[in-house]
Amino acid sequence: MKFLALFVTLSLASCGVAQAPAEPTPVYGYEVVATYPHDPNAFTQGLFWRDGLMFESTGLEGQSFIRKVRLETGEVLMHRNLASRYFGEGIVDWKDKLVQLTWQNRVGFSYDIATFQPRGQFQYSGEGWALTRDDKRIIMSDGTSELRFLDPETLAETGRITVTDGGAQIAQLNELEWVKGEVFANIWQTDRIARIDPTTGKVTGWIDLKGILKPTAPLTRQPDVLNGIAYDAAGDRLFVTGKFWPAIYQIKLVRKPAPN
Repeated sequence: MKFLALFVTLSLASCGVAQAPAEPTPVYGYEVVATYPHDPNAFTQGLFWRDGLMFESTGLEGQSFIRKVRLETGEVLMHRNLASRYFGEGIVDWKDKLVQLTWQNRVGFSYDIATFQPRGQFQYSGEGWALTRDDKRIIMSDGTSELRFLDPETLAETGRITVTDGGAQIAQLNELEWVKGEVFANIWQTDRIARIDPTTGKVTGWIDLKGILKPTAPLTRQPDVLNGIAYDAAGDRLFVTGKFWPAIYQIKLVRKPAPN
């Protein structure tokens, strides 16, 4: 039967018979559920939710840090600067530690998540962009179309997948978040987030966040690109922000009609 199906497919193609086009990848818009304060001087690189608090990392040499923040008020509860020679990137939690990447230094750091005291460092090839995790492994982006998988205890690489949509590779994968069995990934310098199947690497949907940034107060710096996704699994709340943005937005996804 398998050979017969292949023969029929090839025969139809050779006769010029059109085959049904692939279904377009679903696209989702958004509804803003709530707006929270965000430091407009923070060049956000990583974001995650844990124990009722928001954890954030920032970039730029001499301005990189990690911190934990009270979402409702923006109050900084703990802060640690990164050495000025490093450009900080994404962060993730694993058990009692926080793991942080740097951009082009090929070195990452781990900290005690309760105190931010250093606990070690690790090496990797290429660039470091972002981190998230499931319950068995850490997932890393490096600015390409690949996602890397890391052993959460040793932080050694254990494998990779290539992210595609309709067969085309999707590059510039940036900030990541694990949401209900999928990897959500900002696409750098765009207003879009890809929803990725972590087994196949295929994009299962796109989230279009165009127009979400609506400043309501004078800005100290010009807002930069969308970058920052966090998910509160217990409360089923999805948050997004960006570099130098004055707000964190809690959003609800709304599927857009398929084009005619």
